[in-house]
Amino acid sequence: MDLNSGTKTLNAVVLSSSLLTDRMLLYTDFLPVLRQQANVKLWATSANNPQHQFLPADIVEPFPKIGAFREFPHNYLRRLNDFAWDYTLRPPSRLSMRHHIKQHRENLLLRSLHAPAKLISAFGAESALENWLEQKLLNFERSAEARQRLQTTRPDVLLTTGTFRYEEPAVNAEARKLGIPILAFITSWDNPSTKNRMVFKYDGYLVWSERMKEELHHFFPHSKDVPIYVVGAPQFDVFFQPRFHQSREAFCAEHGLRTDLPIILYALGSPNFLQEHHGALFLAERVARGELGDVQMLVRPHPLHDNGAEAEMLRGFGKRVIVQRTGATGTAVPARSQDEHQISQWVNSFLHADVVVNLSSTVAIDAAVFDKPVVNLDYDPQPSKAHQQLIKEINHSWTHFKPIAESGGLWLINDPAEMIEAIQSYLQTPELHRQQRRWMAEFVCGFLDGHNGRRMAEALLDFATVAKGTR
Repeated sequence: MDLNSGTKTLNAVVLSSSLLTDRMLLYTDFLPVLRQQANVKLWATSANNPQHQFLPADIVEPFPKIGAFREFPHNYLRRLNDFAWDYTLRPPSRLSMRHHIKQHRENLLLRSLHAPAKLISAFGAESALENWLEQKLLNFERSAEARQRLQTTRPDVLLTTGTFRYEEPAVNAEARKLGIPILAFITSWDNPSTKNRMVFKYDGYLVWSERMKEELHHFFPHSKDVPIYVVGAPQFDVFFQPRFHQSREAFCAEHGLRTDLPIILYALGSPNFLQEHHGALFLAERVARGELGDVQMLVRPHPLHDNGAEAEMLRGFGKRVIVQRTGATGTAVPARSQDEHQISQWVNSFLHADVVVNLSSTVAIDAAVFDKPVVNLDYDPQPSKAHQQLIKEINHSWTHFKPIAESGGLWLINDPAEMIEAIQSYLQTPELHRQQRRWMAEFVCGFLDGHNGRRMAEALLDFATVAKGTR
């Protein structure tokens, strides 16, 4: 049945510029529910990738061509705005990152912005600066194609899922100038407290949980004046869909694992500033030597950053150390997406893991949803220990992760020896910390019923109907 046919009262354009949002839109009830009442166009950066023809051909369109802001003055003014708000709000996560990483990468001009930013904050002028900057950035056209297509389509609503990314604000600006209502989905629990300022304000927001709503209000005060819908975390809907579940036998056969041995899943995060693979190398050596007993290890790289490097590094540890391939080597990150097999691989990696090891990432929540014990590094695994203090701060002061790290729902380990102890303890007593793990999942996700995509669509329809009625 073509849900885009027939008489419908609403027209919607949905933007996706990451595989992390593609999977929310494609593998939940979001599109089927939305298309029952609205004509939908999905503009996706992955649309032209020939490997991803599983995207719904009747509604998907290539993402518009976009340009960049000028480095000077636009991007420097944006950084001035970021700094001014940081001096006002004092966000632990961003101040920590600046102290340990970003200040060492700032050029002289960026460093010179801190003095005026402090003055702006001291005079309480950060909101005035942001409002002025927003108008300046709106007047700079980044996508003539987006404007033309929006004028042709004339949607009643635009859903943006990448307000903190590079691509989507270019389209959002054109929609804003055309008076098209924009609903913004804050797609990850860490976004309000860790990212740079959103370039533009929006007419409404979708968030995962009440906690995210509180953080959005705190870090972006203008959000108090517009609708905010708490819809849960749609990315986890696939965890509740039996069609993505494999038997342990089938999963192990696909990966060359044994069904009768415990599986230690080491899930790697972004390699942007932390070199987590050193922890995986340490554990792989111990597993290969039999120091943890009769076990096996599966290493899962981050799907946005998998370029085959982990597979190369961990080659040679024997049959009990397996590395998944989660990304398409040579494919630009915005063009990557995930087909049903890759989604199934992700789901079953956590479904069949006996213990999950990670470093302060959303992977801890993936594991908690399936009630899998979580071992979380509280130290820098690289030999130099260059980021030891940063990792301590991520776990014990960063806004989004501190409640999780200190919940008692995961085992914080302080050195490699404790990693071995924690894994062995969890293998012997998997129910350890079960109640706290459940709290972690509920605290972050808001809902754990597999219907978040439906809630997301219903919120969009409600927002669009109200907005259309007031235009």
